[in-house]
Parts: sequence; C-alpha cells; structure tokens
Amino acid sequence: MRLVASDLDGTIVRRDGTIGDRTLAVLAACESRGVDVLFVTGRPPRWMPPIAAATGHHGLAVCGNGAIVYDLGTERVVRARALAPDVVLTVVTVLREALPGSVFALETTTGIRREVAFLPKHPDALLARIGEIPALLDDGPIVAKVLCVVEGLTADPMLEIARTALAGIAEPVHSDSAGAMIEISALGVSKASTLASLAAGRGIDPSHVVAFGDMPNDVPMLRWAGRGYAMADGHAEAIAAADGVAPPCAEDGVAQVLEALLAGRPPA
Repeated sequence: MRLVASDLDGTIVRRDGTIGDRTLAVLAACESRGVDVLFVTGRPPRWMPPIAAATGHHGLAVCGNGAIVYDLGTERVVRARALAPDVVLTVVTVLREALPGSVFALETTTGIRREVAFLPKHPDALLARIGEIPALLDDGPIVAKVLCVVEGLTADPMLEIARTALAGIAEPVHSDSAGAMIEISALGVSKASTLASLAAGRGIDPSHVVAFGDMPNDVPMLRWAGRGYAMADGHAEAIAAADGVAPPCAEDGVAQVLEALLAGRPPA
C-alpha cells in the first residue's frame, strides 16, 4: 500500500460534518509510514479548508469529481479539466429535453453560477451570479461541473436517463441518492482518471492504491484502484464495483480497514 485515496462525504466525513478521531489517527499513521493520503471528492475547492484544518493534510486534493486538482496548502487550483462552453450548452439543451423541468447551475473555479430557478441549498450559493446559461458563460469561466436539478425526482432515475442522453458528450454522475441533483463533467473526466494521473506522476502503480467511496461518482475510482472498498451503507453501484466492503462511515469504517492493512492482516 503506497497510496490511500478516499472520498470525503459519507466515507470519512460523517453526516454532521465531522471526522472521527479514529479515522484522523489512522490517516496520520499512514502518512507517518510513507503512505500517501489523497482526498478525492465531488466537493468544490471552496469547501475544502475545513477538511485541511481537521486533518492537518495540506497536500493536493482531487475536487469536482476529478475536474480540479487543488493545493490545500496554498489554496489554489493547480489543474482544471473544464467543460468547453459549447459542450455546456449542449448538455443543458439535451437534458432539458430528456429531463423536463430541469434547472441548472455551473460550478466554476471561482464559485457557483445559477439559473434563477436553481434554488440554493448551500449558503455560498446565495452569493452566486444569476442568469441564463449563455449569459453565465459570456466571460469564459472555467466550468468544472454542470449541476442539474429536477424537483420531484431523485438522483438514481435522473442519472439513468442522463447516461443515455449524454453518451459521448459528457460524464454524468451523482453523489447523493436522496437528492434531486446530478453532476456533469467533461467527457473522460472522473475521480479515477485524475487519480490515475497523479499516481503515475508519483510512480505509484494502481496495484499499490487502496481507495474508499460510497456513491456512483466513486465507481470508476473503486474499479481502478488495486483494492477498492465501498462503505457498507453506500450506494449499490459502489458496493458492486468494489473489491471489499468497509463498515459504515459513522463507525469509522475506513479506519477499521486501514488499521488492518497497516498491521498486515486482512480486513474483517
């Protein structure tokens, strides 16, 4: 084991936003033994400072489902794999037809921009630039993700429709089964593709990577890693894609698996 790649929310970050002491201790133990720790999340960079503060981790993180590599120490975007403006417009046009009632927002490297009907569910969205999608693209923002919401639906059926509608155009995923939102990245962009690039740059083969996740946006990463663990209370797609199942996040499941691996014994 040379690299631990972990999702955040629902994997090591509990529903109340905290990370358990047991998890913090084992992540520190990994780094003290020369095992790299890399957070790989759907979160935008602006949601990362509390994670850096809680964990003391100040290296790189993969944000936006693979669209952004972010330096936690300098708080700057190191690399971005953006959706081109014409692709953004195509995604919006296709999904408006495939998912009637859909409304959209753009997650950019400088913040969120949204249509007026895209109601904010996070405080920072209250400060978002508001307008029609073409106007929100007029100054050439770096768009990491298109966010699509359809009130009255849930993410699983939305994702099934979007996968067909956007085949060969972009990469739809979701990170919350209970929500009504899907997230769309540029074609070929995923947690796995960016993680693979960073691992290669460190001379680390996938066989030496242990990954943890809980949702459909984690599936490519769980499949790519030498050992992928889904959380026991995670999405069925994540569990099906994984090599093993970790106890739930609330029980410090990632810590339980890593403690066993560091001790040289198979996880329970």
